[in-house]
Amino acid sequence: MRNFSLSRRSMLGATAGLSALTLGACGTAGPGSSSGGGGGASASYWALSGEPNETIYGDSVEAFNEGDQGTIDLTFFQNDAYKQKIRTAIGAGEAPTIIYGWGGGGLRTYAEESQVDDLTSWLDENAEYRDRFVESVWAAASVDEKVYALPQGATQPIILFQNTAVLEDIGAEAPETWDQLLDVVEKANSAGVAPISLAGQSRWTSMMWLEYLLDRIGGPDVFARIAAGDAEAWLDDSVIAMGEKVVELLDASAFADGFESMAADSNTDQALLWTDQAALMLHGGWTFGSMKASGGDFVSSGRLGYGPFPTIDGGAGELANLVGNPCNYLSVSSAASDEEKEVALAFLRDGAMSDQVATDLIASGSVPVIVGQEEALAASEDADYLQWVYTSLQDAPAFTQSWDQALQPTEAETLLVNIEQLFLGAIGPEQFAENMAAGKGA
Repeated sequence: MRNFSLSRRSMLGATAGLSALTLGACGTAGPGSSSGGGGGASASYWALSGEPNETIYGDSVEAFNEGDQGTIDLTFFQNDAYKQKIRTAIGAGEAPTIIYGWGGGGLRTYAEESQVDDLTSWLDENAEYRDRFVESVWAAASVDEKVYALPQGATQPIILFQNTAVLEDIGAEAPETWDQLLDVVEKANSAGVAPISLAGQSRWTSMMWLEYLLDRIGGPDVFARIAAGDAEAWLDDSVIAMGEKVVELLDASAFADGFESMAADSNTDQALLWTDQAALMLHGGWTFGSMKASGGDFVSSGRLGYGPFPTIDGGAGELANLVGNPCNYLSVSSAASDEEKEVALAFLRDGAMSDQVATDLIASGSVPVIVGQEEALAASEDADYLQWVYTSLQDAPAFTQSWDQALQPTEAETLLVNIEQLFLGAIGPEQFAENMAAGKGA
């Protein structure tokens, strides 16, 4: 089995085929299940590729491996490839020891099928560890009041990013109302730039638009009913109105040409924004770090703007409401050996969200989900953005978890199929709602 350093270098960006070979060669615990390192035992860990988090999490593993509590063998996957591969691996009893996820409905499925360990007692024994995190992270980590995952990383609300230079050039303002958004669309098209950059091939990127549209039209309670298992809530009038707003955007040519074939993993959508070819992009807060790392002087020059999703006249949702992911989560595979679990829990306690990881996250442009970070955020070179995110979190009346994570996997896949068809214009708002209520793919 490759050690961490070689595995990390060799897996970047092209993990799907090679990782499958690694998985098959390592038995039921996945990559890294062999013995080795300080303490004599090893645990495997799959994570998502992409900077800056790839370096941050890689460094945390290297730091842990230098100690005497065992060895973590880390493998990186691209986002979309990982989602399919982890489901297959868990179903086959070949999951890595540490399972990266998003909590919510997917975690519920793992817990109900006894595929991940109940960590409630472990947390009770490590109360000091639990108290390090903001309280809001634990809801998505819990199933029936038991905790099955531990928080990792930064909070990840969905943000309406802006290219302020493009907006100024076309004579438009950062939109806070639906009419202002449509004004940006009209003026951008007239100026020959893309109004909105969207990587529609990935589907979950289009879902972000639906999440905010439904919130702004019907308020957060509509999706709360859906997530609680009320399929009839998909037929709510606000769901139909949500779909009609998508049609309005499509008819206005609001999205970049060829958005249907753009994939988020390639960062093409971000590149349109930072190269001044698009005015707006609705995306997760995690993209700030990648735009800072890869977008040249886009962030440092002040061309990157950010703000809330617009309100819709007559809608029930507030401008301050958020959607997105509280953070990411790490679970422990029930299929792992006792020795692997011991190493994994030691890493989760002492390495995965260490003080150094929190410092590195802030330096990369993220808000870690650890308490007591106010001074560090204020001292950051990205203080304006980070404090805006932090304040938005504190002030949000509602923070709705990303739909494909809040729902169980089968329903989430049905959702993504119907979202793709809605944004392609293959189905209309009513058909979308009826398909979802019936649990039917398009």
